[in-house]
Amino acid sequence: MKRREFIRTSGILGAAPFISKEGLASPLSKSNMAGTPRIFVTGGSSDDTMMKYFMGLTGKKKPKICLLPTASADRDSRILRWFERANGLGFEPYVQRMFVSSYRQKVEFEPFLLSMDAIWVSGGNTLNLIAIWKAHGIDKILKKAWDQGIVLGGGSAGSICWFEQGSTDSRPVELSAMEALGFLKGSHCPHYYSEGPRRDSYHEMIMDGRLKDGYALDDRVGLLFERQELKKVVTSRKDGKGFYVSKVNGKIVEKELKAEVLANN
Repeated sequence: MKRREFIRTSGILGAAPFISKEGLASPLSKSNMAGTPRIFVTGGSSDDTMMKYFMGLTGKKKPKICLLPTASADRDSRILRWFERANGLGFEPYVQRMFVSSYRQKVEFEPFLLSMDAIWVSGGNTLNLIAIWKAHGIDKILKKAWDQGIVLGGGSAGSICWFEQGSTDSRPVELSAMEALGFLKGSHCPHYYSEGPRRDSYHEMIMDGRLKDGYALDDRVGLLFERQELKKVVTSRKDGKGFYVSKVNGKIVEKELKAEVLANN
């Protein structure tokens, strides 16, 4: 299928607010998750190996996974890549846009999102993401999803959002501190080594009290939390690292988190 035809039939540029790989809205059904609240966060650039790990957390052979591309302003190119990725990895893809109208979307946010096996949040502007979610009540729906055992996850903006606080590039001029949803305790810094100013800026913000102690991750490094407890650290690259960064006796301390290298299969 040609790229233009795929976009037209899938509804990405059309009226469908959420679509399956075949381009048809699927009937809503209650997710039958095991019930343990889990969140999987990555430092960014989550490749197929990391996504396979996320898929596996659902316990489903072909899980229903919904993309929330709010941080990228529901960008069509990001949504298209989501469907292309699903085709290669074998999950059932859905998308929930936040830029909707009552003429186009005839199902409320809550029943749709709570019918998923997992929800993945894209990167982009974290500050805008939080503001839009709170305006629509998505933050409360995601809390219900988490409590019900629907697996939550994301990278960059999609990882910052779950913590109490984060280091963000969502404002002009420089990196800054922001308040997030608070499902997970502490603060978070993605792209720890891949983006030059991130590490030093995160240290400064913890040192002067703008941010709480927290987790810093390289790209393609992930943390699995069950409830608010860190259960596992994984990476799809041999040199990938994660850290717990804290202020101890007036100094910044980096504690490296031992990561399991995931098999690329």
